[in-house]
Amino acid sequence: MIRKNFNIFPTSLYPSVVSERKEIRLILTFLALGIVFFVLILPLLTVFAGAFNEGFVRYIQSLFTPENLSAIRLTLTVAAISIPLNVIFGISAAWAIAKFEFFGKRFLISLIDLPFSVSPVVSGLVFVLLFGSQGLLGSFLNAHDIKIIFAVPGIVITTVFVTFPFVARELIPLMQAQGNEEEEASLTLGASGWQTFFLVTLPNIRWGMLYGVILLNARAMGEFGAVSVVSGHIQGLTTTMPLQVEILYNEYNFIGAFSVASLLGLLALATLVLKALVEWKTHSK
Repeated sequence: MIRKNFNIFPTSLYPSVVSERKEIRLILTFLALGIVFFVLILPLLTVFAGAFNEGFVRYIQSLFTPENLSAIRLTLTVAAISIPLNVIFGISAAWAIAKFEFFGKRFLISLIDLPFSVSPVVSGLVFVLLFGSQGLLGSFLNAHDIKIIFAVPGIVITTVFVTFPFVARELIPLMQAQGNEEEEASLTLGASGWQTFFLVTLPNIRWGMLYGVILLNARAMGEFGAVSVVSGHIQGLTTTMPLQVEILYNEYNFIGAFSVASLLGLLALATLVLKALVEWKTHSK
């Protein structure tokens, strides 16, 4: 039997990553590890070293002051409000974009990406110009004694704005890749629209949705720019954890600032662990 060789060009002519010289691989590896160390690990170690500089007891005392506890509660409250609102929006937007064709679809996708392209400070300023005392709706809000700017509602609104792309952006490509076959089969067998959503669509997107929620929560707890503009920096009332770190540092209360920053760092590490678990679960399916 005559074997035909259809490989006209020898394999050795093609460059390969694994066949790159050992010295270059080592240089690139150490370069990547060095950047990670100096940009991520070293600052994180500095925060924890500063937090525990005067011992564990002093760390606890500095962390659990009334002002810090208020900032922690407000941060968790804002995140707890932002997550369900953005999950509802993200699922709705992804469903509409992935499952239907309509006029303005590309424009809607561009609007979803808007918070990624606009500075958070500008985002906060927009809401000040809209809801502030001298803003577009300021006279109406003042007449009805409704306070949004320099109050908790303004912090919630700005946080929702800067975080609403995360869930939608995770679900849109996922839903597009899954197609409509399973939903159409469910409807053909007599299921209602809500039954199809809860029994077919939602189970298929649950890991992507959870991944988006993790990213959303991380951004909501760590947001500084937009919240700083609308909060007013009122300690005990409108300061979230990132703002509290700035206030304590400017007051030369370094132990307190590092303590709150270390708690944010622990929350970030927990987020990374959850993110890794979701990625592993998604790839193992």
